[in-house]
Amino acid sequence: MKVIKRILRVAARECGILAHNPIYFFTMIVFPIFIVFFFTSMMNTGVPQELPCGIVDLDNTSTTRSLIRRLDAMETTRVAATYSNVNEARSAIQRGEIYAFLYIPRNTTSDLMAQRQPSISIYYSSVVMMAGALLYRDMRIVGMLGSLSVAATKLSALGKSEGEIKSFVQPIAVDVHPVNNPGINYNVYLSTFMVPGVLMLFFFVVTVYSVGTELKFNRSREWMQLSGGNAWVAITGKLLPQFLIFFSMMAFYMLYVFGVMGFPHQGGLLRILLLAVLTVTSAEGFAVFMFCIMPSLRMSMSICSLWAVLGLSMGGATYPVFAMDGVLETLSWLFPLRHYYMIYQIAVFNGYPLSDCWIHVVILTAFSLMPLLDAHRLRKAMIEYVYIP
Repeated sequence: MKVIKRILRVAARECGILAHNPIYFFTMIVFPIFIVFFFTSMMNTGVPQELPCGIVDLDNTSTTRSLIRRLDAMETTRVAATYSNVNEARSAIQRGEIYAFLYIPRNTTSDLMAQRQPSISIYYSSVVMMAGALLYRDMRIVGMLGSLSVAATKLSALGKSEGEIKSFVQPIAVDVHPVNNPGINYNVYLSTFMVPGVLMLFFFVVTVYSVGTELKFNRSREWMQLSGGNAWVAITGKLLPQFLIFFSMMAFYMLYVFGVMGFPHQGGLLRILLLAVLTVTSAEGFAVFMFCIMPSLRMSMSICSLWAVLGLSMGGATYPVFAMDGVLETLSWLFPLRHYYMIYQIAVFNGYPLSDCWIHVVILTAFSLMPLLDAHRLRKAMIEYVYIP
């Protein structure tokens, strides 16, 4: 009971600090809410639509114009302009007016009718990777449809039945079923990774800042005295109010994306809440541990900021970890965001049992308990160290 009273006294003191410093209000509530709405609304259409592309049609026949109309009718593509030569279209890409263009050389239609396998060229920009890839996909589909339509017309003229034409044009029918995300919604893929990654950045920085300012503003001895000289009591009492606020932000984010926006989640409410708890506690534990080994506000905040930003690359959502260099693949285990993402995609998104991702649950729990390894250094720093700007 005595330990609990000390924890509550430290927590009450921390609530007073949080209430009287506006920076906590903005970094713990305002900015996280803004991040949630910013990222989720930025990709609210799911897939980019009406991406501008160009056409260089030197053949200019009814067949090529039909291909262009099909391309323009696609959801993600908009034929923004036509150009007289490749140089003009390439300059338009360099100016950022279009992301790709389709080059149709002369005699394309006549070569197609004579079965001489004409070539059309696709030029796309990889500077904006998603836009270039989507336009390349649509242009390639249109090119294939053009050759198939000509083949179907010829077979029909030869008296072939519709079934015979289908078996020749498409001998194998591919039935695609994207698991749990049939609309291939990029918002589902990216917002469920980017938003927690940015939120963890706030968790890291605010936790280190709250501990480091005890030294900066000469409140460290008062903090230790209120906790009875017990570093673990001091850490628990200080982080308790922050945990409640951070957990509320994570719960708000998950309620918004899974409840309001309808993101797929097969795992259920308990797994979502467990993931929110582990995300917050692992970030706080890692941040406190960084300050314990480097009792410098400037250095520990820099390391935590760097760790959070690197986690966005090492998490595996934008580039698979198994395809990275062996050293980087090993280092990815040191980033809490990586384990958050693995638990999310295994237990929440796909609904597989937690036993399939138990190692990631254990590692996030270990991150949460990391201050236990070096709590004595925190006590020594708070009592003996002098803040150096």
